[in-house]
Amino acid sequence: MPSYADVEEPSASLLVRLKRRDEKAFNELVIAYEQKVYRLVWRMLASREEAEDMTQEVFVQVFKNIEHFRGDSKLSTWIYRIAVNQTRNRSKYLTRRKHKSHSDISSDEGSLLHNEAQGITTGETSRPDQVAMGKQAERIVVDCLAELEPSFREILVLRDVECLSYEEVGAITGLAAGTVKSRLHRARVLLKTEVELRLGGPIQ
Repeated sequence: MPSYADVEEPSASLLVRLKRRDEKAFNELVIAYEQKVYRLVWRMLASREEAEDMTQEVFVQVFKNIEHFRGDSKLSTWIYRIAVNQTRNRSKYLTRRKHKSHSDISSDEGSLLHNEAQGITTGETSRPDQVAMGKQAERIVVDCLAELEPSFREILVLRDVECLSYEEVGAITGLAAGTVKSRLHRARVLLKTEVELRLGGPIQ
């Protein structure tokens, strides 16, 4: 499945056209990034309906603010930053409305969250990429991830699913690299603990 690591940066000429409000250029950008942005917000909100609405809003914000992109980071990083900020705001709104988010990711689509599943099956919390899981445990991971506090879920998705570096996660979230590492460690521990509780024992 496509992730941040698969993103190819747009050409300089496309960026110039975007800043000129070239509608065709914007459509090209949407085609290039839409599915990646959708999967990012879907993984964080665990709701297809919310992810569809949020993806549209992200590109509205990209179009409105493209002239403010100065090239200090990759364009993909800037777009992901907008997506994360929009998702944060949505999560806060849903929390205020006492909305209980639930995962609507089917078991057949569990591989989209494969890294999270692997991350809590190891005896350590620093190498989430080694052990395969059965479908039942993977389903539990998906549910637990969806219920994790948003700031922790955000870090897990960006680092363990999108495979971003600590520096990239920091650029997107606005957190220092040290804070990213400590929060990621805490998020992995929380996720692992909750999954083990639901499984009825420690993960070997």
